Amino acid sequence: MPVYRGTSIFMQATRRLSTKPFVKDILGGGSGGGERHLTVEARTFVTGWVKGIRKYKDVTFLDVNDGSTVKSLQVVASTTSLPKNVGFGASVHIEGTLKESESAKQKCELEASSIHVVGDCDNTAYPFKHKTRHTLEHARQFLHLRSRTNAFAALLRLRHAAMMSFHSFFAREGFLNVHTPVLTSNDCEGAGDLFTVKSIDGNPDSGNEGQDFFDKQTYLTVSGQLHLETVCCSHGRVYTFNPAFRAENSRSRRHLAEFYMIEAEIPFTKDISDLTNCMESLIRSVTEEVYSKNEDDMQLFNEYVAKGHKETIEECLRQPFIVMSYEEALNILRNSNQSWNFQPEWGEDLQSEHEKYLVMHCGNRPVFVVDYPSSLKAFYAKSNDDQNQTVSAVDLLVPGVGELIGGSLREHRLEVLQQKLASLGLEKDYQWYLDLRRFGSIPHGGFGVGFERFLVFLLGIENIRDVIPFPRYTGSCVL
Repeated sequence: MPVYRGTSIFMQATRRLSTKPFVKDILGGGSGGGERHLTVEARTFVTGWVKGIRKYKDVTFLDVNDGSTVKSLQVVASTTSLPKNVGFGASVHIEGTLKESESAKQKCELEASSIHVVGDCDNTAYPFKHKTRHTLEHARQFLHLRSRTNAFAALLRLRHAAMMSFHSFFAREGFLNVHTPVLTSNDCEGAGDLFTVKSIDGNPDSGNEGQDFFDKQTYLTVSGQLHLETVCCSHGRVYTFNPAFRAENSRSRRHLAEFYMIEAEIPFTKDISDLTNCMESLIRSVTEEVYSKNEDDMQLFNEYVAKGHKETIEECLRQPFIVMSYEEALNILRNSNQSWNFQPEWGEDLQSEHEKYLVMHCGNRPVFVVDYPSSLKAFYAKSNDDQNQTVSAVDLLVPGVGELIGGSLREHRLEVLQQKLASLGLEKDYQWYLDLRRFGSIPHGGFGVGFERFLVFLLGIENIRDVIPFPRYTGSCVL
């Protein structure tokens, strides 16, 4: 049996991979900060894409970016030794020596000793032009290439940072991460806006085409909540960060057919304030962490995409969130003297125009609306002690978005839940859900955050299709 001495092969492979320098490390900055700082006169190499090129008689300056930071490394090269196919958008491998820069814009630059073009870029056909600041709308036409633009590259880093901040918050607060299924036989929201799943048999002569692969009708999930509840009733605090799908026939700037949801369930709670407190802490924590740890990318958005938006959000988070009942919200809307497209009436859902007004009415601060009519919420929402007129449900409304989070206390009383399901003709299909109340039931509650809507709130982007790499919506599933 062979004896391995010293470091394992896995550690060796990891070390070999980690020796590649990133631009953020060379410059000592970027999203999350550089982990390795190289000194002046050090020999090194850089790989990436040419973001800028300035040619002079004897010297050429290249701006090279590898995606690790919004900043580019300036490379100084001899014009006579420059490969002919070096140009904007080309991928390159450059070796050289770090030198102290004479420019105030950067601390160091790379004096190139060799430049290799890995892949050239035909600028006559390339949809993004040198020294041109393209709009998000223009970039959206080229989903397979838009990550090459500075704005969308920054968006992807910020999206990653926000995702990691959500995970960090739940880890600190003792939540267990659970992978809930994408395929399900449940319609959690009860809205019916579902994508059904069918198998495609590779053998056209089998006669199985169109038959159900599973033993019942199956859908793409609209929410992982019900599955999450099963684990909450044994492990306590749980959460999931999963894709969700809605076959909602809308082409608005606020809707996607495929998006991501952060959902959480909290055990042994009977008070809606436990949910609102957790929601408020979550939004504050993630927002503050993303803003403070990603200054370069945030500066790009705050100056060129949504000017001044960061300061607006920071101001709105300086004060506690507002809490009002659905009835109080209706009274504010009715007394506003506004001209509504949809009249605010008891039993009707709040529309986008209502949500935006309520936020504005409260000084542009986030607003919790609680205690909705039972007819507006799903069967699992816990009934209040008012003859089942209202349920202990909550929506969080935020500036620029409207509804960001929805949640409720869950109906943990077996008899009450049985009556609700029976009235909807669902008691047979949800026997497993009733079992959670039969065997060691606990009072609990939870909520779901639309991740892309959070990014719209965080960054001030007007169209939700610009905060997800590959947006899917009515009439469009590109790539």
